[in-house]
Amino acid sequence: MSGLHGLATRALRALDPEDAHGLAIAGLKAGLGPRGGKDDPILSGALAGIALPNVVGLAPGFDKNAEVFAPMLRAGFGFVECGTVTPQPQAGNARPRLFRLSEDRAVINRMGFNNQGLEAFAARLGRRGPNGASGVVGANIGANKDAADRIGDYVTGLKRLWGLASYFAINVSSPNTPGLRALQTKAALDELLGRLAEARGSLPAAAAVPMFLKVAPDLAAGEVEAITETVVAHGLAGIMVSNTTVWRPSLASRFKDQAGGLSGAPLTALSTRVLAEFAAAAAGRLALVGVGGIASGADAYAKIRAGASAVQLYSALVFEGPGLVTEIKRDLAARLRADGFASVSAAVGAR
Repeated sequence: MSGLHGLATRALRALDPEDAHGLAIAGLKAGLGPRGGKDDPILSGALAGIALPNVVGLAPGFDKNAEVFAPMLRAGFGFVECGTVTPQPQAGNARPRLFRLSEDRAVINRMGFNNQGLEAFAARLGRRGPNGASGVVGANIGANKDAADRIGDYVTGLKRLWGLASYFAINVSSPNTPGLRALQTKAALDELLGRLAEARGSLPAAAAVPMFLKVAPDLAAGEVEAITETVVAHGLAGIMVSNTTVWRPSLASRFKDQAGGLSGAPLTALSTRVLAEFAAAAAGRLALVGVGGIASGADAYAKIRAGASAVQLYSALVFEGPGLVTEIKRDLAARLRADGFASVSAAVGAR
């Protein structure tokens, strides 16, 4: 972090975190974001057939409404995932609902899928140009809190955004929409993915893109294997591991007991362990994306060695700003070369 962007990041940390996030989005829309340099070729990769200029992506939650995917791609991310978006706009939970745990390099949020809805989201994705020529942009879809048919909300999101996104992430793992994580259980997940597969089959094949399931790290014994087999059975491309955790380790911040999902440094080891469990269960049948607690090239490298073909980060940007992605890529490239790997793909699962 250096120069003007470092100064701006420090200034934003003095504000309420949600206000700071809003100002960051406004600044990016005004063209004030950093510019990443040319990617080191060793960082290029593929995710379920999608070519990536580099494998370090932006996790959902930062660009909920598909407003700043272009500036974040210019900042150096290899791909950007927007959302979570729900069919109808919703305000989310009452504020305050976002907390910086600075002493722990962590964040707790209970946002509740606040977003402007599918129509605004689709309109912005539609400006990307033919075949997403401007970069890889994924859509993370969810269900409205008051939906009578939550699975129907996912189907609606898939249909509305078909042909507009580079891939889809099916988010059943947020702890901030009551009952949502129940969709990870075997019977509910089988119904959800079955209905999505049926909907996908009725849509234009020419616009087909990979679909991923986004899971929580808080899983009981046997759930990793059950989820993996259900995902494989319904033809999804892969799994994103993981969302925030409701687990609370020993934390120093005064906000440590706030309700919501915990992300950032305390999640790193847990999410990487669960990722490795999914890699073992999938045995090469699925593409995995490593998410949770990435703040350095070492963290990204650990996810790749645990089985991830690509990684995503968000919470570390709260403390370091968007220029962090350049530092992570530089460090990751150095680590790959130091261990004798010629590409990211050669290091996937090397642990």
